[in-house]
Amino acid sequence: MTLSPSAKRVQAILEERGFPHLKVVELEASTRTAQEAAEAVGAEVGQIVKSLVFVGERGAYLFLVSGKNRLDPKKVARALGEALRQATPEEVKALTGFAIGGVPPVAPLPAFLDEDLLAYPRLWAAGGTPRALFALTPEELLRLTGARPLDLKEA
Repeated sequence: MTLSPSAKRVQAILEERGFPHLKVVELEASTRTAQEAAEAVGAEVGQIVKSLVFVGERGAYLFLVSGKNRLDPKKVARALGEALRQATPEEVKALTGFAIGGVPPVAPLPAFLDEDLLAYPRLWAAGGTPRALFALTPEELLRLTGARPLDLKEA
């Protein structure tokens, strides 16, 4: 199957960053939500990496959150020392180059990783479109993104 332009872009970024073994796949089923993505690849919802963009006074941030969790903006704001708000769909596209539902964890933003993702042997992250994904280990995700592990979830 030939990849769409957005998925090809993600594949190229993976290769440029030294991860040519990670392969973006586009599926027939939607992977826009964590639940849909989990069903499409036969994984637990917790194994799905949600890429969420928030904007603060000092810039934008990428939060990589387990599909089973909700990000706690107040907890994260305290950890970062600044107020945050969720980016609008237009801001997400401008900041990452990708639309909501397909934002890969390769966006050029400071990244933070939900500690719960470290418990899984295999994760699935968005590959540039609402139907594209790629599998990787938590260690590969940390190396790929330079993300800082943090307790991000709502209590």
